[in-house]
Amino acid sequence: MEFLQDHYVVKNELLLIFISVMLGLMIGAEREYRNKSAGLRTFILVCFGACLFTILSIKIGVANPDRLAANIITGIGFLGAGVIFKGENKIEGITTATTIWATASIGMAVGSGYVYFSLLGTALVLIVLSALTYLQSFIDNYNKIREYKIGFSRSEDARHCEELFKEHHLKYLLIKQQYTQGNITVTWRITGKNTQHEKLMKDLIDDPRIIAYQF
Repeated sequence: MEFLQDHYVVKNELLLIFISVMLGLMIGAEREYRNKSAGLRTFILVCFGACLFTILSIKIGVANPDRLAANIITGIGFLGAGVIFKGENKIEGITTATTIWATASIGMAVGSGYVYFSLLGTALVLIVLSALTYLQSFIDNYNKIREYKIGFSRSEDARHCEELFKEHHLKYLLIKQQYTQGNITVTWRITGKNTQHEKLMKDLIDDPRIIAYQF
């Protein structure tokens, strides 16, 4: 009787591990599709590892079952920090880092036996990552913020650039100026509709006063 009970427990735990792998695969596939720094294998291992550590924590730490599981959060924090890096104009990788953190919580839910919670959590993560991307794009179309670095040879051309911003109904804020060997480079933070940004870029390309621009 005890053997059958142990056999049932082992089968149940193997099923939980399998579920954690499947859920990690679903989230990892979405990240892999978008070519993010952490992809399919990473999320499978995060979800599977969190699940296994939680199972071991429950089995080993009978008197204190959260002994091992509590350290999962600390370990995931270090792992998440590794995928965050600074781009030219913004911090990148934060969404991937928080997705790793959320995936670990899903693995812990599976390892604790709360399969329904883990399924709900996976669905919510995929909704946030996929469906809300369209909402983010919609918001960006109406309130796109970019930093433009524009180069020209005369100081009065800065005023000309600001007239272009006004012409295209874009709000602007001067960030910094730089002078190098007869050329002036000015950085502005520009806010406005995406369509207006596109028109501005076309004008910057065609304008003979503009030596170079970057955003």
